[in-house]
Amino acid sequence: MAIEKIHFNQPFALECGAVLPGITIAYSTYGTRNGDNVIWVCHAQTANSDVPDWWAHTVEKGRFLDPSKYFIVCANILGSPYGTTCPMSINPETGEPWYGDFPMITIRDMVKAHMLLAQVLSIEHVELLIGSSMGGYQCMEWAIMQPKFARRVGLIATCDRQMPWGIAFGESQRMAIRADHSWGEHTPDAAYWGLAAARSVAMLSFRGPEAFNLTQDDPERDAKLDEFRVCSYQRYNGEKLSKRFDAYSYVTLLNATDSHNVARDRGSVEQALSMIEARCLIVAITSDILFPPSGHDNLVKHIKNNEYHLIESNYGHDGFLVEHEQLNAIIQNFMAK
Repeated sequence: MAIEKIHFNQPFALECGAVLPGITIAYSTYGTRNGDNVIWVCHAQTANSDVPDWWAHTVEKGRFLDPSKYFIVCANILGSPYGTTCPMSINPETGEPWYGDFPMITIRDMVKAHMLLAQVLSIEHVELLIGSSMGGYQCMEWAIMQPKFARRVGLIATCDRQMPWGIAFGESQRMAIRADHSWGEHTPDAAYWGLAAARSVAMLSFRGPEAFNLTQDDPERDAKLDEFRVCSYQRYNGEKLSKRFDAYSYVTLLNATDSHNVARDRGSVEQALSMIEARCLIVAITSDILFPPSGHDNLVKHIKNNEYHLIESNYGHDGFLVEHEQLNAIIQNFMAK
């Protein structure tokens, strides 16, 4: 599998009113195209177009993303530094990266970019449009903006709008980044340690208390005064992201996540979700504190043709990555109907 890129030279209007002079989209494909055997995967915030890189045991023979059966497409989202136009891309007006001058983007802008790519790839319909977390936001918007595009939609650990609880986590992360004295500098590693601290905040929302208590307890805790295992875990995950991402793209995507609201300019949540014509699979996770099961209520109530499943897991929001056996069984059964 090779990540491919395609550049669109025409101006790209954003929902905020700004216009990008053109955009580049990075994407990956798996399997062979055979009519409409297409599955389109929308990735979450800090992932990329290489699905097996972040969603283990999915792009495999016998799994729901079986490349011997389906043609699988995943496009890197607008604003992400994995090949698609983002704050690290060159601003043609200055000849330097955009950095903090990159305009605000929304989930709808990301979907608009996906639509451009689908058009170039001559994909008019997909058998399944699927995404988790922020990827679910994209799927939801796409199913509303182009109701005929997907026959089936998989919405996993996601909701109809970013709730105050999620925005609060986002703001704490932005505060950590802005507290770094190097925030605002025109360098790729600006706010390196602020980004690491922000990621440690995010880890709390991704995993939750059950997962931390289950996996990060110290075997000899009674003999310890400091340097607990969970502390090194938080530092490791924070710096791991700082080494592969940048703070400007991270803040751009945090802002895009917070902007998500299917009801915006559509009257109401009910009116927006009623526009979805595809058969929908809705999956929540018992211990998810970022997108709790109750956060899926509007989807179940207002999407006309749906089925709902609850995955038992101790791994919080990350359960959609960890519980691949449960998820695979649910999705394959959904696809077989």
